[in-house]
Amino acid sequence: MSNKSTNNDKMLHIRINDQELIVPEGITILEAAHKAGVRIPTLCHLDLHDLQLYNNTASCRVCMVEVVDERNNRNKLVPSCVTKAQEGMAVRTDTRRAIMARRMAVELLLSNHPNECFTCPKNLECELQALANELNVREIRWEGERMSYPKDISSDAIVKDANKCIYCRRCETACNKVQTCGILSGIGRGFNSFVGPFANIPMVESSCTYCGQCVQVCPTAALTEVYHTDKVWEAISDPDKYVIVQTAPAIRVALGELFGMEPGTIVTGKMVTALKRMGFDAVFDTDFGADLTIMEEASELIYRLKNNKTLPILTNCCPAWVKFIEHQFPELIHVPSTCKSPHIMLGTIAKTYYAKKNGIDPNNIVVVSIMPCIAKKAEAKRPELTKDEHNNVDISITTRELGAMIREAGIEFTMLPDSEFDSPLGETTGASVIFGTAGGVIEAALRTASEWLTGKPLEKVDFEELRGMDGVRRATVKIGDQELKIGIASGLGNARHILEDIRDGKADYHAIEIMACPGGCIAGGGQPYHHGNDEIIKKRIEAIYEEDRRKPVRKSHENKEILELYKTYLGEPFGELAHELLHTHFEERERI
Repeated sequence: MSNKSTNNDKMLHIRINDQELIVPEGITILEAAHKAGVRIPTLCHLDLHDLQLYNNTASCRVCMVEVVDERNNRNKLVPSCVTKAQEGMAVRTDTRRAIMARRMAVELLLSNHPNECFTCPKNLECELQALANELNVREIRWEGERMSYPKDISSDAIVKDANKCIYCRRCETACNKVQTCGILSGIGRGFNSFVGPFANIPMVESSCTYCGQCVQVCPTAALTEVYHTDKVWEAISDPDKYVIVQTAPAIRVALGELFGMEPGTIVTGKMVTALKRMGFDAVFDTDFGADLTIMEEASELIYRLKNNKTLPILTNCCPAWVKFIEHQFPELIHVPSTCKSPHIMLGTIAKTYYAKKNGIDPNNIVVVSIMPCIAKKAEAKRPELTKDEHNNVDISITTRELGAMIREAGIEFTMLPDSEFDSPLGETTGASVIFGTAGGVIEAALRTASEWLTGKPLEKVDFEELRGMDGVRRATVKIGDQELKIGIASGLGNARHILEDIRDGKADYHAIEIMACPGGCIAGGGQPYHHGNDEIIKKRIEAIYEEDRRKPVRKSHENKEILELYKTYLGEPFGELAHELLHTHFEERERI
């Protein structure tokens, strides 16, 4: 845990449960207890320091502790998440009074909460449910009037169930302070309060980007993704359908968490085996689509550099950030690369090149993408991402949904042997793997663009200066005699600063990568819930780079199957057919 206001120059002496501590001035009791190894339960509180996400509303009162008030010679209850440590303070977290205060807070939250845990999407992942168990709540002594708002199922990506909102306002913090989208705010008063779009308009009518960060931090199921698992099973069960599945790079280092494995465990081979046992006809790697994206994006970058076209070029692999620029900066929609995102590119190739090569009617192909991202669900439905009236990708599901399907199929995931992706859309490089983390897309593009511009192999493949969890990074990369100024932003609030500079003519970048989710896809809205632990995200990032280092080929333009695709079907990168199949356009959207 960390606190931005901590002043490390002055140290304080305090006691927690008779344990003597020396802590920096400005620290809260909750943070001090954490440093001392003392657990205080929380619900509304959230501190993801490395992702710049802090929620300190103190609204749930689950973190109550007793503090000795020496003036009155009696103890008082205070919320530990916002109460600052003071010199000589004596704190008790383990008294019966403090424990019962926490239990009562949870009971009151449960008094008007829907009683449907068994069928709830967050069953066994719900933080309110977990706290009720931890605090030994065995009955609900007060029955409040339950809310009966209709579910908002208007969008293709996010479901809002206001009846399950506990008004912790984590989602509001993520949406307004971190992402600066300004979609979510408090609605109503008292027990009928909940968080939703302005005037409680349907989600689909708002300017929501569907980044899913609100879903990722919601402690209950007030916000969840739209579940499409039944549609996938239906397609697999249809004998007339040829069902292709593809998996994004961030999935393989997070999926294991859903089966009790250590965060950052690389489970690529087990994942492929599971998908084949589930009945998919072909299992491809979205990394192939990422390598294809680099061939096009690097070509587009070089074209703009040589022809003095619009600079900087912005990567557009992230559909949430694309929707953000369409709503918030419509005057800049000519700036991003026109490349489709990797899963859409692979879906396009599956329904054209692969279908033709294998004599399969595209009408009978169903492409399923497994993504760390909720926004991909909405992206797959964009009308411009179709060919001959076929969606490039038919169904997109999250990492969490895949985990649910594996369990539903009765597969013992941890005991599975490894398998390889199918060919010819399964060969990938290290460059495509790092798409899963912030800075990875632009690094992959530079690995290719550098060699194409200079005609010489890179002396060093890794661009360390482009890596890290900083919200905004700037670096100058020398390629031959030319110095390219690179920008990287993860989190839409950070992206906003860069886009404002571009709009105001203050930006001097050549290329910029933007990812909607802080940290990149690795911390996407559809990933296993991190429950406020950013160490989990760090371990996933480390695993992504480890997977890159393991790859025998680490540059997209050296992928043999990619080269064969261009030679026998697409022609030149950024050429006529490639542009028809692999590029798209954007549109101005109203800001609501």
